[in-house]
Amino acid sequence: MIGPKKISALTRSEKRKLINRGEATKLRRVTSQVHRIVSKVRQYGDAAVLEYTEKYDHIHLTSKSLKVSPAELEDGLKQVPAYFVEALRAAANNITSFHRRLLPPEIWVEEIAPGIRLGRIRRPIDTIGVYIPGGRAVYPSTALMTIIPAKVAGVKRAVVCSPPSGNGEVNPAVLAALMVSGADEVYKVGGAQAIAAMAYGTETVPKVDKIVGPGNVYVAAAKTLVQNTVEIDVQAGPSEILVFADGNANPEYVALDLISQAEHDPDSYAVLVTTSMEVCVRVRERLESLQRELKRSDIVRKSLEDNGAILLARGRDEALSFINDFAPEHLELMVEDPEAYLPGVKNAGSIFLGSFSPVSVGDYATGANHVLPTGGKARCRSGLSVEDFFKVITIQELTMEGLSSLRGPVKTIAMMEGFDAHVRAIEERLR
Repeated sequence: MIGPKKISALTRSEKRKLINRGEATKLRRVTSQVHRIVSKVRQYGDAAVLEYTEKYDHIHLTSKSLKVSPAELEDGLKQVPAYFVEALRAAANNITSFHRRLLPPEIWVEEIAPGIRLGRIRRPIDTIGVYIPGGRAVYPSTALMTIIPAKVAGVKRAVVCSPPSGNGEVNPAVLAALMVSGADEVYKVGGAQAIAAMAYGTETVPKVDKIVGPGNVYVAAAKTLVQNTVEIDVQAGPSEILVFADGNANPEYVALDLISQAEHDPDSYAVLVTTSMEVCVRVRERLESLQRELKRSDIVRKSLEDNGAILLARGRDEALSFINDFAPEHLELMVEDPEAYLPGVKNAGSIFLGSFSPVSVGDYATGANHVLPTGGKARCRSGLSVEDFFKVITIQELTMEGLSSLRGPVKTIAMMEGFDAHVRAIEERLR
């Protein structure tokens, strides 16, 4: 862990490790291996998918058993407690409500100048592919966060891939979440082979128009390799949190929120920026004691050791400058009057205001999405939302008056570019 340390005293390598984090180096290390997997799936379809499922997941499947049957989906609901399903439905209601508010009008047309009418039509993507990761943890919440916004946008077909567990089945908690979310098809396939299967299609897995959902470095590399064939969402890597706390912040809350994201993955980042040395010291103490009490203590310890930082800022401006350079996936403003800091925040995936807004609730149940840009991508990307699941088509209509008003500018620019037919297309109409 870096610190407690003043931001101004960070060495060049320490600052570069924090600001230029991300998976670029890891992606390069696995790209050749993933390229072989993707190419083989593209060429051999189901046979390659089944081969890699047996090799990496140690599960023998056939083309017939690759797809989760309707009965298996129903069993998923029966195998989990009723209170878990109720929790899923409560979260689903909030996610649905939030994303419905983000929908623009399906169609609008306005006259922007005499004789010139412009507008847009919103149309959903036909078929999406959703990747639900497995591995170190089970992520039913990802099913809610990816499929529900798509359904709100009007997507008719949501194809899901998720790796099989040791018994050859998709985890029941994930199946239950898929049922609540409205998934249309589910396949027992994970890793790079799942991304390739959805990108190119196989005898069993359909080709999709866009792939969304987080995953490990192999999944991320595969999405990068297929993005010329299929649209992909934001590359979501290991979880990140940056807490900005003033001297009034509760060190217990701060420490728990840092750990709550560190427990996701050994590669997760947990950073505290504060204007109070006392908060620095007390949070460091609580981090050391709390991590010994957790089920995933080994993961938390490695995450904090490798990627944790406690940084002291001279004031608000230095803190905000570092926050914007870091561009965190999750930003908690645990300060007095947090809304006053919002104008200064330029780069973040999602912002949590005040002492009673931990990232934990955003991960599951507020309704805002938890698939967010990591690795500094928040400088230029937004989190997953309903807007990722529709296209916008522009509409243009001109009268004679409108066409005449634009004759001069069009002629001038078109002639400069050497396109005289553009000009003649207008002149003929105005004769």
